[in-house]
Amino acid sequence: MSRNDLLDAYRPGSSFLYSTPERALHATGATVTLPGRGPHAATRAAAVLDALGEGALLVGAVPFDDNAPARLVVPERYEWGPPVTGSPPHPAGVLDLRPEPPEDHYLDSVRTALSLMDEGGLEKAVLARSLVLRPRRPVSVPALVRGLAGGDPRGHTFAVPIPGRRTLVGASPELLVRRRGRVVTAHPLAGSRPRTGDPVRDEATVAELLTCDKDRREHAFVVDAIATALAPHCRNVNAPASPGVTTTGAMLHLGTVITAELRDPATSALELACALHPTPAVCGTPTGRARELIGSVEGFERGFYAGMVGWTDRSGDGEWAVAIRCAEVDGDRLRLFAGAGIVPGSQPEAELAETSAKFRTLLGALGVGCGTEAVDADRIHRVA
Repeated sequence: MSRNDLLDAYRPGSSFLYSTPERALHATGATVTLPGRGPHAATRAAAVLDALGEGALLVGAVPFDDNAPARLVVPERYEWGPPVTGSPPHPAGVLDLRPEPPEDHYLDSVRTALSLMDEGGLEKAVLARSLVLRPRRPVSVPALVRGLAGGDPRGHTFAVPIPGRRTLVGASPELLVRRRGRVVTAHPLAGSRPRTGDPVRDEATVAELLTCDKDRREHAFVVDAIATALAPHCRNVNAPASPGVTTTGAMLHLGTVITAELRDPATSALELACALHPTPAVCGTPTGRARELIGSVEGFERGFYAGMVGWTDRSGDGEWAVAIRCAEVDGDRLRLFAGAGIVPGSQPEAELAETSAKFRTLLGALGVGCGTEAVDADRIHRVA
C-alpha cells in the first residue's frame, strides 16, 4: 500500500477522512446516523456501537451550535493507514474573494465585546469572521487536503461530508480530547501570533508571546475551563502552570498539554468531547454570555466551524479535534473561517490582523497568495 492510498480512495460527498501525524482514517457509507447533541447523545452512540459488535466505529462532525444537527455516522466500511502526505498546492485562481460580513463589521463587533467586558459579566469572547472565495476552476477536495497536510503536517487534517452536499475541510492544530484506554489528553491553544518565516523574528515573537500578560490571561481561561470540565470524569488531572508554544505553518500559539486518568472506562471519547465543547478557545467565558454575544454580533452562521471533528470506537477510545482552520466547500464556492480571542486589553485592529493571518492556512493550501495583503479590503478582488 502506498502512503497515499487512503486519500486516493477518498470521494467527496461520501467519504470521511481524518489524518494525524500518527495515522489516517478513511470511512465510507452510513450504517446508522446518530444525534450529536443532547444530554444522552453520547450514551445512545455507545449503545449503538455496542449493539453493532466488535470493530464498530463512529465518525463525523458536531457543529458549534448546540441546537444544530450533527453529522455523526457509523460507517459501512473504514480503514486505517499511514498519515496523508502533503504536496505543494495547485493554484485554482480566484474569481472573487470577499469578507462576509465586511471587515468594519468585525472591528465593530470587537469594540462591542470590549464594552461589555468593561461593564462586567464577560471575561472573554471569541469572535470569528468569514471569507467567501470563488475559484476560477472547481476545487479538488483531495488536492486541498494534500495542500493542508503539506502546510501543517503536525495538524489534524480532515474532510467531512456535511448537510447540503457540502464538505468541511481543514487542518486543525488543536486537539479537543483524545482517549486511549484510561489515558485522557487535551491540547488547548489560545493566544496567538502570526509567523513571519524569518527564524530570528519568529524566535523573538515566541519570547513575546510567552511573556505577554494579555495572551497568558486568554490562555489561562481555556486551560482552567478544560481542567474543570474533565474533573468529574477523571482523576489526576495535570495542567502545567506555564504554557508552551505550538507552531503551525502560519501561526504561533500558546498551548498546554493536559493529561488525566479516566475514572470510569465506560466514559467514551465522544462523551468527554461533549463535556468539554465549546471551550473558551472557540467561545469565551462565561460560556452563556459569550454565546449570546457571538449570536448577536458575528453576522453569519458558524455551522460546523468551531465545532468538533473526529471518531470514537466501540471501546470508547477516540479522538476529537476542534474544527478550526477550516472551510466549507460548496460547489463552486468556499467559505473560510477564522476567529480571535477577545479579552480586556485587546485591540480591534490587531484582532482583525490575527484572523487575516489565520486565513493563510486555507489560502496557502489553495495556492492563493496568502500574505496579510491577500485579505486586505483594498486588494481583495486583485488576489489571483
